[in-house]
Amino acid sequence: MFWETVRLALRSVRRNALRSFLTLLGIVIGVAAVIAMITIGSGTTAKVKQDIGKLGSNLLVVRAARPSRGGGADFTVRPLDEKDLASLRREIDNATAVSAASQQGARVVFGPRNVLTQVTGTDTEYFTARDWSVALGRTFTESEIRSGSPVCILGQTVRTELFGAGNPEGQSVRVGQVTCRVIGVLESKGFSGFGQDQDNALLMPLAAFQRRIAGDRDIETIFVAARDGVPTAQVVEEVAVALRRTRNLTPGQGDNFDVRDMTQIADALASTTAVMTGMLGALAGVSLLVGGIGIMNIMLVSVTERTREIGIRLAIGAHERHILVQFLVEATVLSLLGGLIGILIGLSLAGAATWSLSIPFVPSIWVILLAVGFSGLIGVVFGFFPAMRGARLDPIDALRHE
Repeated sequence: MFWETVRLALRSVRRNALRSFLTLLGIVIGVAAVIAMITIGSGTTAKVKQDIGKLGSNLLVVRAARPSRGGGADFTVRPLDEKDLASLRREIDNATAVSAASQQGARVVFGPRNVLTQVTGTDTEYFTARDWSVALGRTFTESEIRSGSPVCILGQTVRTELFGAGNPEGQSVRVGQVTCRVIGVLESKGFSGFGQDQDNALLMPLAAFQRRIAGDRDIETIFVAARDGVPTAQVVEEVAVALRRTRNLTPGQGDNFDVRDMTQIADALASTTAVMTGMLGALAGVSLLVGGIGIMNIMLVSVTERTREIGIRLAIGAHERHILVQFLVEATVLSLLGGLIGILIGLSLAGAATWSLSIPFVPSIWVILLAVGFSGLIGVVFGFFPAMRGARLDPIDALRHE
């Protein structure tokens, strides 16, 4: 009986193909918009996490605190130094790497070519902390780090600008006013989540950077990579305790250093994009309600047009529930067809958008199932009133209808 009702509903849809198409168009647009918005939003969230992850795994960034523009800081400004670095390496048990780094922009020259890049003075633990490896050549030796030898490792962008596809190992480049021998090339990391080209970089031993580029012994940043499975919040606490002891801060004094947890930053950004995705999905879902109202209007028209048919069916023994089910099934079929077409269009639009925006394509099976279920529910809800109106027609009045 049920499948016969479905067959009749499909025949009614085919009989009024144009009207049926226009009816389900609202559902198609609504479902497509919801699917596209949520899929693009999920891809954006995944992209944010990937870009933050490029900065390093479970990474903490320690810097000297700076007073706010309004002043009134409860601490004395003090740059990071070798004592702070030694303290963290000695006291932090849950870290896989503790690396010092200082940066400064400089122009790198090789022959007639030159490029403005970010020069970083650091040590070998930097590669572990930042989860960065060397694609060509080698990293610094311990003797090069201790003596401050003028050697350097190029990022892929710097390598391409100065040497094209050639091998720069053993070549000498000028970094500012310093001649530096190239010993390796970093693997490509691409752009960070903040739009920075991470490959436009040059690494050299920290002592060489301090003496020849910066002209001081200050340390700009200390990177701390937490061990896998250890909450970064626990390592943040260990860092704070170690630095406060090393810097002789009393309980009443504020921290004159700043510890940033990149995992928390990534989670915060991902949470923000998820909220925005939900809001966009909710706005797109309004069109589903508009589509449901369209289905109700058309079903009311259909009941009016088929009044005589309903009267004949009731006269030959059909029950009210048969009429009710028939029109409910027709409304649900229309809505489900619109939902299925909307899913295909929505996934296609999301795929095109993610490709053009260079973000991951992350479709959710739960969102798709929810869209199908919701479109079917709209058919039942908005088709119920017209179906009930048709089922309650008086057979005599229905037979007299012209």
